[in-house]
Formats: sequence, C-alpha cells, structure tokens
Amino acid sequence: MNKLPQIIFKISQQLERISAYLQGKGYGSTTISEEVRLIQLILEKTPQLAIDIGGNIGEYTAELRKKNPECEIHLFEPSATNIGKLTARFIDDKNIKLMPYAVSNISGVATLFSNESGSGLASLTKRKLDHFNISFDFKESVNTLRFEEYWNEQLNQQPIDIVKLDIEGHELTALDGFGKAIQATSVFQFEFGGCNIDSRTYFQDFWYFFKENDFEMYRITPLGLEKIDKYRESDEFFSTTNYIASNRKKNCL
Repeated sequence: MNKLPQIIFKISQQLERISAYLQGKGYGSTTISEEVRLIQLILEKTPQLAIDIGGNIGEYTAELRKKNPECEIHLFEPSATNIGKLTARFIDDKNIKLMPYAVSNISGVATLFSNESGSGLASLTKRKLDHFNISFDFKESVNTLRFEEYWNEQLNQQPIDIVKLDIEGHELTALDGFGKAIQATSVFQFEFGGCNIDSRTYFQDFWYFFKENDFEMYRITPLGLEKIDKYRESDEFFSTTNYIASNRKKNCL
C-alpha cells in the first residue's frame, strides 16, 4: 500500500493547524492577560465600568482589576459553587459587584448543564461531548437576567467601557438581551468555539449582529489583533477563538 498520500495528509493537517493558530483560530482560552491588554488597546482609555459575563472563578476580573485598580466591575456567574468562590476571592473589593445570574435574552429561570458543579464547561445547553468522554448530567436551576433591564435599573444607563462574554455558546442570546445597552458599550470581547456547535450559532450571526450595530471586528491572535473586514465561511472555526467588537462611536459616548 502506498503510504505517501497518508504522509501528505498528516503534513497538510499540521500545516493547517499552524496556519489557523497564527490567525487566532483555536488560539485558546488561556490568554487572559493578552486579552485584557488588547481590549484596552482598542478601548484607548482607562476603563471606568466593565461587565464580566460568565465570570467562572474570576480570572478575567482579577486580571482586569490588576491593570485597572479603580474600575468598577459587575461580574455575572450563575453557578452557586462559583459564586461562593468569587465571594471569598473578592470579599475585600467593594468595586466588584457579584451577580448570581445567567445573562440571557429574557429574565426568568433556566437549567444550567455541566459535567460537575462549578465546571468551566457549564452551559444553558446540554452539550454532547461523548467524543471527549464527558457526560453532561449535572443540572442546576439558575436565574436568568435580560441585561437591558439591569442596565436601566441598576446602572442608570451609564456608558459601559468593556463587556466580556464567555458563556459557553449563549453569547449571541445574551447580546440579544442588551437592547439599547449595545450602543452604550464601547468594546465587547466574546469567545467562539465548540460550544457554538451545540447552541447552533455561527460566526456569521455575530458578524452581522455587530455590523448592523456599527461595530468593527477583530480576532485575537498570537501576533496581535487581526481586523476582520468581511465575513468568510472559513471563519466558522469551532475551536476556542476570542474576538473583539469595537463600537465605531465609542469615543463619542
């Protein structure tokens, strides 16, 4: 049997992975320090108000706080286990507000699915991860919140500098609940990857959402920011990738 085609296939796959990685596709979720640095580079000012949606155990908020000691941060996390950890971690920081909610397009009650209590994989969708030998059988009833209501009632429609979204495939649903708060926000950062297969959302959805709201799009890469001037089907890359959407009118807020 001719082994040459198989060798060529393997080499091609390796080159494909390297090329994608350098474009930020699959760059990963262990780049928090670089994510915060780049989002502030786009923001072009010191943030005064930031929203961390899907805070988990607070790594992003901690990095944001380290770089911005005076910034007010509202952190949303639905897991009771993680809220306990976050309370202990930030108990002495009065400018970090912990909100035990899952941000969605409606306020109500939903089921949070995961492989275990406090998991970073937890999602409002019951994911199918049998191919990773991961069972999504742990369930937790959580409260959901439409962010526009919170912005109106708790933030008094203040301008928002940074919104970070990492809610395992439900980022677009949360954005649908922002309403007029979209245009009050200078910069969004969101994660896209395998979770979006389970929630049946695509990068195309995000591209048009932000385009219609007059935002510019960037992908975070190992080489810095790559501006995305147009949608391409090759952007549908379902391995953890981080994006920044910048409000064209951010300097006018």
